[in-house]
Amino acid sequence: MRTIGSSSIINENTHQPMISTLSMVVETVVNLRRQGHRVVLVSSGSIATGLKRMDMAQKPKSLSGKQALAAIGQGRLIALWDNLFGHVDQPIAQVLLTRGDISDRTRYLNAVNTFNELLLMGVVPIVNENDTISVSEIKFGDNDTLSAITSSMIHADYLVLLTDVDGLYTANPRKDPSARHIPVVDSIPTIRSQVSTTTMGSNLGTGGMETKLIAADIATAAGTTTIITSSRDPTEVLRIIECYNNGNFASSEGASSTDKADGASANSDALQPPLHTMFVPSPTPMNDLKAWTAHTLSPAGSVVVDAGAHRVLGRRSSGGRLLAAGVLGVIGTFASGQAVRIVVPQEGATSYTYENTVEVGRGLANYNWEQVSRVKGLNSSLLPDVLGYADSEYVVEHITIRVPLNA
Repeated sequence: MRTIGSSSIINENTHQPMISTLSMVVETVVNLRRQGHRVVLVSSGSIATGLKRMDMAQKPKSLSGKQALAAIGQGRLIALWDNLFGHVDQPIAQVLLTRGDISDRTRYLNAVNTFNELLLMGVVPIVNENDTISVSEIKFGDNDTLSAITSSMIHADYLVLLTDVDGLYTANPRKDPSARHIPVVDSIPTIRSQVSTTTMGSNLGTGGMETKLIAADIATAAGTTTIITSSRDPTEVLRIIECYNNGNFASSEGASSTDKADGASANSDALQPPLHTMFVPSPTPMNDLKAWTAHTLSPAGSVVVDAGAHRVLGRRSSGGRLLAAGVLGVIGTFASGQAVRIVVPQEGATSYTYENTVEVGRGLANYNWEQVSRVKGLNSSLLPDVLGYADSEYVVEHITIRVPLNA
């Protein structure tokens, strides 16, 4: 699974596609397939390509203007990819997604089946957000997030984010000469306190290093090894993947484990991969339903839980299920089966609003907001008496806690 941003394939000033880079991406994808890998490519660039076609200097500010440029550019962009892949007889397929396309469970599973079928056919799916119809409520927002969700959908082994820097640094290396490269990230919450992600994306793109961290958080939670590396020479991805497949994992000092064990030089090209940052995948990946709930659905409301419920839900043994006894209240309205935020009140809060609560996770409601409000704090055995029925003893299930409360 690979993603490449607009600024990596489209010249920011001339809006011309960078054919040499695109060709190296094609070469890399084809070589990965020859090695037995199944590859999905997430590619930005439709709006930038539309800018070139219409001879416009910069993106319009209006949503309709951007959507029109995306409609103009998307066909030309996929034609360019098809032409380049066609020279090496590699079939491709265009897959355009919005968050709305996969917020319905049936449509989500249909998308998963389509990806799997394309990969079985030996086709390289090229994914982009459907910017021609997306509005803010259903946008992924950037292709880093889109690629992470796609990697979760197909259970990818690797997600490679090609960008204009060769990994994660403690600060912007272009502005701060003391910026230190970070080769391995074991904990994304911990690394956030050690690095600056204030660098914004390019004029053509929408991302930056912050979106890379968000993508890594989504992908690693699903068990996918995530790599950030430079797009200057996409063929170096082959060396990175080869090193990891051979067990030559980068250490925090920048040398591979095999280098150290064998006493070999840390500069050995045969063992040392190109500069990059690797995010370690979770040893206990969340299941597909939890991943879908946590990352593809827009929550309809919130369920407020107490500290005890928060602590229990953070344990794997809880199964991600919330009893009514741990509920303090609800915020907003939601129906049974909709995604909800799991929130905890800030210290001193006596009533619950979006302003004085903190989101710690998400799940799927088994009852609507009014029913959950009626049974809050009660023992589960009382649900049939209060509601007249009880489809489940749990008010919310398939919960993923993002911010655990330590015991």
